[in-house]
Amino acid sequence: MPETSRKPNRWARRKARRALVQAVYQWQLSNNSFESIVKDFESGEALKKADKQYFSEVLHYVVYHADKLDNEYRDLLDRSVEHLDHVERAILRLATTEFCQRIDVPYPVVIDEYVELAKTFGAQDSYKYINGVLDKLARSLRSTEVDARNRGK
Repeated sequence: MPETSRKPNRWARRKARRALVQAVYQWQLSNNSFESIVKDFESGEALKKADKQYFSEVLHYVVYHADKLDNEYRDLLDRSVEHLDHVERAILRLATTEFCQRIDVPYPVVIDEYVELAKTFGAQDSYKYINGVLDKLARSLRSTEVDARNRGK
């Protein structure tokens, strides 16, 4: 997934992430193609003022690498991936994609953004579960960054 040289717009990325949760949720339930999901979202309001390139890149990775993403956090769960709520699974797949593929995004931003989305879209208190899994996942996938941040405190 290419990094862009332009400075990202925080609000446009936030809107893209919100749409991504909806898009991945839709994909998980419908199993529609990547192209079909993108087309649905491009024709609607969800991507208005969103970072469309970011949306497309992250969604593409999730759709084509879902099993690999699930394997990254599988051992951190208290249940099987298949027994996760669809919103929780979508959020974990998206956050894992950002941890692995978007090193331009600091890990605390990834955690904060997806915990907030879990508060918005998830079941009551699911954000606490998401926060715990993402915290452990960050230590696993971004250990150098986590260690450097902890040394700086």
